[in-house]
Amino acid sequence: MENKKVLLGMSGGVDSSVSALLLKQQGYEVIGTTLELFAGSSCCNVNTYLDAKNVCNSIGIPHFTYDYKQEFRKYVIDDFIDCYSNCKTPNPCIECNKYMKFGFMYEKAKELGCNYIATGHYAKTEYSEEYQRWVLKKSNAGKKDQSYVLWNIPKNLIEHILFPLGEYENKEQIRDIARNNNLKVANKPDSEDICFVPDGNYKRFLESNSNIKPIEGNIVNSKGKILGKHTGLYNYTIGQRKGLGISNRVPLFVLGFNKDKNEVIVGEESELYKDELIVTDINLLLVDEISKEIEVDVKTRYSSKVAKAKIIQEKNNIKVTFDEPQRALTPGQSAVFYIGDIVLGGGKIL
Repeated sequence: MENKKVLLGMSGGVDSSVSALLLKQQGYEVIGTTLELFAGSSCCNVNTYLDAKNVCNSIGIPHFTYDYKQEFRKYVIDDFIDCYSNCKTPNPCIECNKYMKFGFMYEKAKELGCNYIATGHYAKTEYSEEYQRWVLKKSNAGKKDQSYVLWNIPKNLIEHILFPLGEYENKEQIRDIARNNNLKVANKPDSEDICFVPDGNYKRFLESNSNIKPIEGNIVNSKGKILGKHTGLYNYTIGQRKGLGISNRVPLFVLGFNKDKNEVIVGEESELYKDELIVTDINLLLVDEISKEIEVDVKTRYSSKVAKAKIIQEKNNIKVTFDEPQRALTPGQSAVFYIGDIVLGGGKIL
């Protein structure tokens, strides 16, 4: 008889709450859990735990909290700080998914005798006859789809992951289910910020939690001409136009950084476009390696549209050649590769 026991990660929000309800309706034996990751964050506070516990009580499933604050600091916050220290722009949700939700939470699930873990992400898993393996796919939710932030999960876990919201097309459908089932979190607003920077001020977070400090340096153009002063490299992102404090006959944008010289490099918008990039720290879900050039769709930011490209693996990296030049490709962000709706894999932009 199939083991239908599932450990569901719950943030106290409407997505994970409705996921609990749907899984129970589908006949799963559901255990809700909230991971304590960072004291005072938007997903780890007293209200979060109470909301999750109340939902579990109302639908008749157990709820537990587990303390993973040390692990979260090691794998997510330290990486966040390290990226900014090295002039990269991180996506901490991707690290959190890899190590916390689909790492430590899965280990906890096995301890509890669960065959599955589940989250309220908008994504899908299914067995593909074509590829003869379990695959991660886009959900039906269009812009709300979250497969982009899941490329880094261990591929051997895919058959043990359930995404109850994968078939739904929008958030309002999820809120309707919550209202119709009298879940008190039905109208709870979404949390958009980085969970451990709930006020959105990542610069203040870095200054308070690391040895990163605002060291002034030069703003230069690509030929090295000094155009102004910056207030610390971590205060700038590639593609940024506002807040540079320099006047020029045409608008200038941040193109990159020279960490050794403590310089912000700026240029005209046309210089922001590149037609190729190298991706490192790769994780391939659909194949074991890319032995010949293949055509894929690529997303280089969570909010960006997919772009057509060809990719080829070069040892531990992947070279991406776009059909059309792409704007503001940013080191530290993820490039995620799709074949149709299936996630091939991804990596970090060098």
